[in-house]
Amino acid sequence: MSSYVTTKDGTQIYYKDWGKGQPVVFSHGWPLSADSWESQMFHVASNGYRAIGHDRRGHGRSTQTWDGNEMNTYADDLAAVFEALDLKNAILIGFSTGGGEVARYIGRHGTKRLAKAALISAVPPLMLKTAANPGGLPIEVFDGIRAGSVKDRSQLYKDIAGGPFFGFNRPGAKASQGMIDSFWLQGMMGGHKSTYDCIKAFSETDFTEDLKKFDIPTLVLHGDDDQIVPIAAAALASSKLIKNATLKVYPGAPHGLTDTHKEQLNKDLLDFIKA
Repeated sequence: MSSYVTTKDGTQIYYKDWGKGQPVVFSHGWPLSADSWESQMFHVASNGYRAIGHDRRGHGRSTQTWDGNEMNTYADDLAAVFEALDLKNAILIGFSTGGGEVARYIGRHGTKRLAKAALISAVPPLMLKTAANPGGLPIEVFDGIRAGSVKDRSQLYKDIAGGPFFGFNRPGAKASQGMIDSFWLQGMMGGHKSTYDCIKAFSETDFTEDLKKFDIPTLVLHGDDDQIVPIAAAALASSKLIKNATLKVYPGAPHGLTDTHKEQLNKDLLDFIKA
């Protein structure tokens, strides 16, 4: 089934809700939707769990909001979904930008409704290169994404999906047109302003203090050939800030490993959920 949760500012957050059992909640990446998690949601729901995935405001089937396209509001929207569905003892899993949303949710709302968390190819602690974060990416990288979004958003998404996101630009890689088309379709369903604003949200938000508030078992999983969110300033740093984090590195895996390495990821996620 699928439905909507209305937040306090009137935004309608779309969610899908599959299966029965302990809830496993999935938070997606930019500029995608809950559809990007479908392989994992299908897998956990087929194995006795309740899989829930929402479309972030301005993305997918949720309201294309002009305002609130930043991490505090994203986290509060996620809290609204948790409260509307009265989810308890949940496993909260975030991919890429969604990993930032998970971190900020825990930073703002705590872990009282959570049993475990997982950060997959996730943006925390901070993507942007600063004096305090020399391993980050320079602002010019994100300015370039913004410029591409304004110039030809459709082509930008095709270029990202056809190149670095799934690692299809690597020697010997065999591109899947289906994966590229799915990425493009999900991206184009999102609002222009919302997806534009989200570039700042995922790149400039510092999640360091949020990560220090994690007090539940947490899986940090990343590919070491991630060209979108390089592992050194992301998973390797996050796993040091989170108490009792389990770090899992996929050798040679790209950013979009939810599709390229889905069999391995599905197994590892289910093992983590069951543990």
